[in-house]
Amino acid sequence: MGRPLDHAKRAELLAGVVDYIAAHGLAELSLRPLAAELGTSSRMLIYYFDTKEELLVQALATQRPDIRALFADIADAAALRARLWDFWRANTTGAGATSVQVMLQVLGAACASDGPYAAYATDAIGTFVAALAEGLRGFGVDDAEVVATLLVSGLRGILQDRVITGDVSRTDKAARRLIESTVR
Repeated sequence: MGRPLDHAKRAELLAGVVDYIAAHGLAELSLRPLAAELGTSSRMLIYYFDTKEELLVQALATQRPDIRALFADIADAAALRARLWDFWRANTTGAGATSVQVMLQVLGAACASDGPYAAYATDAIGTFVAALAEGLRGFGVDDAEVVATLLVSGLRGILQDRVITGDVSRTDKAARRLIESTVR
């Protein structure tokens, strides 16, 4: 029987993974340099997470807010617009921006046939669309799932633009316009 997992060490490792990938990229991710940066060995990473893909998925899961709770108490369009704008700001600055960089890389990798992140990406998108659609339905939007899809996909595209170009002013204006024109 193996030794029990050290949950504090596991949490510490997960905390460093997203920062590492944001700095070094997902495409060339190798366990040895990652492990060295995290102060452990690749063998220990496999012990804790089985595969590098599972390591990344679990690290991203620690960064993901409770989307359902985020939109659960929305009572009207004005409140939803404000909440979406706050969500945009939280995901374009500080630790949120780092998580977004990595999430965009994972979503890109999920587009490959048989990509290891397809299930994670499908779940992440589905959860966000469903939670937002539920909030929209709460104040009478008939085609809530379509509007939620437009918002989620549109904001994700603007986020990608921002990461690539670094144009904060233009992308903030585009995000605000999308939110204001879509949520009525």
